[in-house]
Amino acid sequence: MLREERLKAIIREINLHNKVLSADLSVALRVSEDTIRRDLRELAEEGLIVKVHGGAMNKAFHHPFSGQHEVYAQEAKRAIADKIIPVFKNNMSILTEGGTTIIEIAKKIPDHLHATFFCLSPQVALTLAQHEHLEVVTIGGRLMKNSNLHTGAGVINQLADIRVDLCVIGANAFSVKGGLTDSDWEVVQVIKAMIRSSQRAAVVTIAEKLNTVQRIKVCDLSLIHYLFTELPADSPLLGAYRNTQLTVI
Repeated sequence: MLREERLKAIIREINLHNKVLSADLSVALRVSEDTIRRDLRELAEEGLIVKVHGGAMNKAFHHPFSGQHEVYAQEAKRAIADKIIPVFKNNMSILTEGGTTIIEIAKKIPDHLHATFFCLSPQVALTLAQHEHLEVVTIGGRLMKNSNLHTGAGVINQLADIRVDLCVIGANAFSVKGGLTDSDWEVVQVIKAMIRSSQRAAVVTIAEKLNTVQRIKVCDLSLIHYLFTELPADSPLLGAYRNTQLTVI
């Protein structure tokens, strides 16, 4: 692979997954980690990404409120938000993860909705707090800067003490065989705890993340109740998912 092609591939992975690890890019692109680190340093110096310990982040994910950075596939994420909003009913309790898709959902909450949101992401909590009739509860802990999510044993213990109607999870990777997967061990533990604390679980993801697998498993499809993408529910790409117990919207 030529250097220019490699840099484009790195940017696409960062845009798609919001954050990537140097080790994973090294394996995927079949080059040394030293080469990947040099590439990331160069992309960061050009202002295209944010370099963090062990990898890199999408600039819009790292600075979600600045408005200066383009959100990858933002229209698709807004379409997903439009689809999931009708699922939220008055007096529901909803647990949310973080990420740019979840933030688009938080922006579109209708003013008339009366509900309680439990948030693991400070950015999502602040966005939801702009809606007058929502009660917003933050689940606090150590903030992981490469995921903008509260993690750790304290968060997992707090989640064990609540029971919500629905949790909304932004997928890093999702497939029929692999289920829900991610690249970060601590984030995986928190998402597992979210699912345990919820009566139902919804995955929200742009279609590009379907049929992909990351290295750490969160759960099988059997623990997920809803799948929301920007695609029409009858899209051929979603055929395999419709053949499971999932409600595909």
